[in-house]
Amino acid sequence: MASAPGVGIVADAVLQRHRLQSAAGKFGVEVSFSGDPERLLGYPGFPEACLWLVTLRDESDHSQLFDHLLENTEAPVLFGVDQAPAPGGIDYSRWERRLLGKLEQQLGQLEQLDSASDIEELADMDRSVEAPLELSSWITPAAADSPAREVWVLGASLGGPAAVKTFLDNLPAGLPVGFVYAQHIDSHFTQVLTRILGRHAHYQLKAAEEGTVICNGDVVLMPVEQEWSFTSDGKLTRTGRPWPGPYGPSIDQVLLNVAEHYQDHCHAVIFSGMGNDGAIAAPMINSHGSRIWVQESSSCGNSSMPESVAATGCAGFSGTPEQLAGELVRTIENHCLLRNRQQRDSA
Repeated sequence: MASAPGVGIVADAVLQRHRLQSAAGKFGVEVSFSGDPERLLGYPGFPEACLWLVTLRDESDHSQLFDHLLENTEAPVLFGVDQAPAPGGIDYSRWERRLLGKLEQQLGQLEQLDSASDIEELADMDRSVEAPLELSSWITPAAADSPAREVWVLGASLGGPAAVKTFLDNLPAGLPVGFVYAQHIDSHFTQVLTRILGRHAHYQLKAAEEGTVICNGDVVLMPVEQEWSFTSDGKLTRTGRPWPGPYGPSIDQVLLNVAEHYQDHCHAVIFSGMGNDGAIAAPMINSHGSRIWVQESSSCGNSSMPESVAATGCAGFSGTPEQLAGELVRTIENHCLLRNRQQRDSA
């Protein structure tokens, strides 16, 4: 939110106040007041707020609060905000998502996105890498036009383009893997992103097209405007409906759609971004064998999204974009070593 004052929070449970304040911060909303009803009633003057969130265990115990609010503020007041469940589970992520919906109904879009100028600046990023990764002799270079057996979803929002570019620039050519890139972005900037990101990388961005089969070396950018899924034979197809949730593409839905076709050969890296997109689907697909990795917080432009996914307990690795690239190469190498050993033992 661009201007003060922030939202006011009134709750008679300390944990509820803490969770409301934490969730508001995750969505980029400042909090101008947080306290129980007694603190607000005894507050000198009256705190400014653009919106009030009120949640009480028993509203009949605080009849004076309602009159006090209505007499002293013209800002909207949302009574009866749901009690937050314990953090770390899918229910908590869904509670956050419902809260976001209520906030945006009153305040408009909250998530900050990379601008065209932010993306254009990536063209000036130096591609030189201190210790360039090389393709291990154990990994047979994959033909670029061969269908990918392993697909990794790259999910990102604010700060994501720079992180994903660094990740891709650190990968050696020839890895037997394809990528699906789900980036929250203004739809007007997708062509800029496609042109700039990966210009110097071995892995070039391409827009999703009807009937595309993801091949090794592909980085397929999911469109913002509508949901895409896969046919039974693995071809990308439009669904004709908008992405569910507040922003497109929905990283949660991309994860579910890719995993539906690729099963445990679908994995994910969640990069920088606001909010908690991905935190609902990531633990679901992880329970079926998918790897979930996240960008390490201090290297993020905004760490809310990867931290939300990590809080679910499903993240098996956390690192900078460079470290994530290195871990991917090591993981593929170990898989190739194991497969070669199994083939040798069965011969």
